[in-house]
Amino acid sequence: MATYSPHQERHPNMLRREHREWLLFVLFIGPNLFLFSVFTYWPLLYNVYLSMVRWDFLRPTMPFVGLQNYIAAFSDPRFWNIIWQTATFTIWSVGLTLVLGLLLALLLNQRLLYRNTARAVVFAPVVMSGAVVAVVWSYIFDPRYGLIDQLLSFVGLRSPNWLVDPFWAMPAVIIVYVWKNIGYAVVIYLAGLQNIPRELYDAARVDGAGAWERFWHVTLPGLSPIAFFLSVTSILSCFQAFDLIRVLTNGGPADVTTTLVFHLYELGFVSYDAGKAGVVAVVLFLIMLALTIVQIRYVERQVTYG
Repeated sequence: MATYSPHQERHPNMLRREHREWLLFVLFIGPNLFLFSVFTYWPLLYNVYLSMVRWDFLRPTMPFVGLQNYIAAFSDPRFWNIIWQTATFTIWSVGLTLVLGLLLALLLNQRLLYRNTARAVVFAPVVMSGAVVAVVWSYIFDPRYGLIDQLLSFVGLRSPNWLVDPFWAMPAVIIVYVWKNIGYAVVIYLAGLQNIPRELYDAARVDGAGAWERFWHVTLPGLSPIAFFLSVTSILSCFQAFDLIRVLTNGGPADVTTTLVFHLYELGFVSYDAGKAGVVAVVLFLIMLALTIVQIRYVERQVTYG
């Protein structure tokens, strides 16, 4: 006599339910995947193709040249100098943003008069246009009538020609970039500081820990996920910084402020060389991808969660 099993009746129903769930999943993910494919993945693949052709945006034909554009780029000393300048700009900008942002966050986390107003003032440059910020700072840097020159004149000093002197041009760009983006780091740090349990500080005080020991053993480990997130996003943002450089120095003087993304603009929209511009875009993408992978695989191991 055959035995009855309830699974025999439920099995078709489970299959139909799984099919409905998969259909619902496809309906939800399909539009997003389509948009990503059209506006992200396809341009990326097409850019790789453009890096292997010779095209000036005008000719109807695009002769395939293989790796000749890559060979020409990697054999050009100017290209390697631009990579070095991009690294210099990124290291200093990210480092100053993270360190100064943390110090400001620690200050604005105290019970201060008009604390909320100060937080709003610090964050305001983040939402401003980069071009507008650069125009304002170009007047501040003016060696004859700028604010910096007026302040230095009180102690008998003269302001350097920030945006024309090759020695001071890169520091000027870094100063403006940090000033514009430090508010974002401050807000993220403040959110992390307010999520650190107060019981940890109380326990540290009971154990006799001073202010420095509490900062080193409680605050920094509690902020490590925040610092990791900011380091990743800040590095990616630095590699894409364009508007400030375009308005402040236009890549000069003598290419000292030319970064990879600005070099991409020069090749693509000034020289109209799609092939060489494609090479720079591919190199920029690979560098950003490699840095992100290294950060996620190795730096994140030092992060303390929970």
